[in-house]
Amino acid sequence: MAKPTVNINQAIRAREVRVIGADSEQLGILPIGEALSLAESQQLDLVEVSPTAVPPVCRIMDFGKYKYQQSKKLQEAKKKQVQVQLKEVKLRPKTDEHDLQFKIKHVRRFLEEGNKAKITLVFRGREITHMNLGQKALDRFTEELQDIAVVEVKPKMEGRSMFMIVAPKKS
Repeated sequence: MAKPTVNINQAIRAREVRVIGADSEQLGILPIGEALSLAESQQLDLVEVSPTAVPPVCRIMDFGKYKYQQSKKLQEAKKKQVQVQLKEVKLRPKTDEHDLQFKIKHVRRFLEEGNKAKITLVFRGREITHMNLGQKALDRFTEELQDIAVVEVKPKMEGRSMFMIVAPKKS
């Protein structure tokens, strides 16, 4: 993703610009030479803040300080982002009741943390002939988690495994 470039000082190509002073006061529409000399007299930069406006809007400011503040804002926004992870729980069609409850508890915890969960049911050997047992196990997960989860991907087969994806309900 390319960063938008900001024109400063001699890089500004307009003949006239609307100038905003260092302390946010309107200085009016000035020829580019006069605006540059005004910024230079204050030992600051002339920065084009709105190049699409007619005439373009420029502000007299310290460009280094401006870039630093923009990077800080970007870092703060990144810090507040939440990454949703996909956690996986694997089981077999003959998984016992207690173990199934244990796995359900794990998935419940993943969902409460705000992550999605993938429940994978692996068939080995001749177990593949009893797909109805696997379907029942996944239906059991759906039933137990319906209060906090929504099924994002319905149970489907992929090779020798059946899986479904559940996501936390929006509150």
